[in-house]
Amino acid sequence: MDPVSHQTPEEARLAQRLPLLRRKFPTVEDLEKSAARRIPRFAFQFLQGGAGDESGLSRNRSALKGIEIVPRYGRDVRDVDSSVELFGHRYAAPIGISPIGMDGLMWPGATELFARAAQRMNIPYLVGTLATARIEDVARWAADVTWFQLYPIAADEHRVSFDLAARAQNAGAKVLVATLDVPVRSKRPRDLRNGFAMPFRLGYRNMLDVAASPHWLRALAKRGKPSFANMEAYAGGRDPAAFVAGHVGGGFGWDVLVRLRETWRGPMLVKGVLHPADAETARSLGFDGVIVSNHGGRQFDAAPASIDMLPAIAAAVGRDMTVILDSGVTSGVDMMRALACGAQSCFSARAFMLALAAIGDDGARHMAASFIDEFTIALGQSGLRSTAEARKAPVRHPTAWTWKAKEGDSA
Repeated sequence: MDPVSHQTPEEARLAQRLPLLRRKFPTVEDLEKSAARRIPRFAFQFLQGGAGDESGLSRNRSALKGIEIVPRYGRDVRDVDSSVELFGHRYAAPIGISPIGMDGLMWPGATELFARAAQRMNIPYLVGTLATARIEDVARWAADVTWFQLYPIAADEHRVSFDLAARAQNAGAKVLVATLDVPVRSKRPRDLRNGFAMPFRLGYRNMLDVAASPHWLRALAKRGKPSFANMEAYAGGRDPAAFVAGHVGGGFGWDVLVRLRETWRGPMLVKGVLHPADAETARSLGFDGVIVSNHGGRQFDAAPASIDMLPAIAAAVGRDMTVILDSGVTSGVDMMRALACGAQSCFSARAFMLALAAIGDDGARHMAASFIDEFTIALGQSGLRSTAEARKAPVRHPTAWTWKAKEGDSA
C-alpha cells in the first residue's frame, strides 16, 4: 500500500514544502540572514551572542572547518546507512537538537516545534530545564526521543534538581544529561547592551524591535507569551523568571551527581566536559557517557573548541562510554568531522533555532532533513557506507589538543 496515501494533510503540505526550503535555505548562513530580518533584534542577538569577547564562538567554527577527511573512491556507496544506535534506540542520524534557554523568546512555541520535529524525524531532542514547555508535555510530543538536560539548582541541597529529574523519569525521558559547565553566570556583552536580564522586561528600544517583527508577533499571538514552564511548579505563583534569576545555578559537584546517578533509572550523561580527567572521573563514577561541549561559546571565551578536545577525551574513555560532541555543528560535513575525530553522535542548537527563526514552524523539520541529507552525502563522498565506518575515516585535525597529564589532573 502506498505510504503517501496515509499522510495527513499537514504532512503532505510539508512534504511539498521541504524541497522548496532546501533550495531557498541550502546553508545555515542563508538561515541566519533570514532570521535577522524576522525576529526582534534583541532575540537575534541573544541567539548569536557568546561570552566575553566571543572568541569561543569563532574558535568552534574555525576548528571544525580546519578538519580534513581524505575520501576513498571506487567503492560501492549506493546503499548508505546514516543511522546510529544510542542507548538501545536506533536514530535516523548522529545528530540531535540541543537546548537553548528561553527558546520561545526567539520563536514562540519553539519547544513544542522542536519536540514534534524530533519525533517525526527520529532524532534525539535534548530538552532543557529552561525550555518554554514542561518536560511532561515534551515527553508526550516526542515519546520516543526525549532526553532531558538538567541544570543545577543548588538551594536546599538541590531539592528542585532532584524533583526535576524525578519528573523527567516519570514523564518517560530516555536519557538524563546533567550540565557541568555552568558553575557561575557568564558575562555576555550583547545581552548587557540590550538590557537582557531575568526577569526580562521590554524597554522602549526593544518594543520598537518587536513592532518591526510581524512574523514573530504572529507566532506570539498564536502560541502565547513564553515562560520557563518547568519552573512554574517551584515559583510559588510568582513569575518563573524571577525564580530562575534567584535560584538556577550553583554548579553540580561530583557528589551531587553521584546521588542523581543513584536515583535515575536509565542512561545518564554529563555535559560540558572538556578535560580528559573529568571524563575519566565520570567513567569511574558510573556514568554512561559525556557530551564534549564548551556550551556553544556562551560560558567561557577562553575555553578550547569542543572539537579540539574531542580526540583526547575519546582516547581516554571512548572504549567504555558514549562520547558525543556539542558546539559549533552546523552541517552534515561537521557531523562527519565529529565522528571521524571520535564522537558517536553530536548535537546542534543554534542551527535548529536559526531555522525556526528564519522559516517559522517548519524550520526544525527543514534543519533535521538538511543535516540527515548532508551527512548521507558526506558519507558517500568519503567512500563510506555507514555511521560506524565514518568513525574510521582518515582525518587530519591540525588544532587537536595533544594531551599530557599534569600533576593534579585527576583531582
